[in-house]
Amino acid sequence: MRITFCALALLAIALSACSRRGAIEAGQQPTGGDVRIGEHLIYAYGCGSCHVVPGVAEANGTVGPTLQGFGSRYYIAGLLVNTPQNLFRWVSKPQEVDPGNAMPDLGVTERQARDIAAYLYTLQ
Repeated sequence: MRITFCALALLAIALSACSRRGAIEAGQQPTGGDVRIGEHLIYAYGCGSCHVVPGVAEANGTVGPTLQGFGSRYYIAGLLVNTPQNLFRWVSKPQEVDPGNAMPDLGVTERQARDIAAYLYTLQ
């Protein structure tokens, strides 16, 4: 009986760790970025011409997917596990990650990618 209880406890711990592996909740994994600057950068780079971005003025594009709920998604662009490092890479060099995809390289710096990520992870 004791072995069964230990096995069940270990299974429960493993499942809870895997259930949201990769999905980021606001504040779960710091990006080192500034949410307010990220919101401004999303507007300034014109991300809303392709994406719906809640909270960003005029961000109502329909070319790319909506970013509503981004912070709880498992994947970025259907390719990368949703982690800050992967998001920094995707935002700054999407053509390097997936050549020929519709997301353009906009010249986003690493610092700016951190700020943009900070904002995107608030979108639950």
